[in-house]
Amino acid sequence: MADGAVLLCGGKRDGVMLEATLLEDAPRRSDVVCQEAFGPVAVLSRFSDFDAALAEVNDSVFGLQTGIFTRDLYRAQKAWDELEVGGVVIGDVPSWRVDHMPYGGVKESGLGREGIRFAIEDMTEIRLMVIRTLA
Repeated sequence: MADGAVLLCGGKRDGVMLEATLLEDAPRRSDVVCQEAFGPVAVLSRFSDFDAALAEVNDSVFGLQTGIFTRDLYRAQKAWDELEVGGVVIGDVPSWRVDHMPYGGVKESGLGREGIRFAIEDMTEIRLMVIRTLA
């Protein structure tokens, strides 16, 4: 808010608990917009051009997940084709997931993927034994 964002709701703290917070009109270069915020905060940004919205998502060193709210199949496909993120969720929030989905990011957003298959791989040590016999 010190950078000019408008607080729509939340923003209070009770000990170690933070209220869910909704901000709008935060400047593009403020930390809450260009850093990954691991807390109960969302930022609303206005766009009149779909391509400009996609470009802003890609103008980041992070790329975890993106939620796109559209009924336009062509826009959904364009978002999938152009966004540099680990997952594109159409019609829901970017944190929506089920356990078997490969959840994770690209760029500076994490290392690897979460999900059943990836958990099994993380807990498995791949080994190799080669025996060469003299014939």
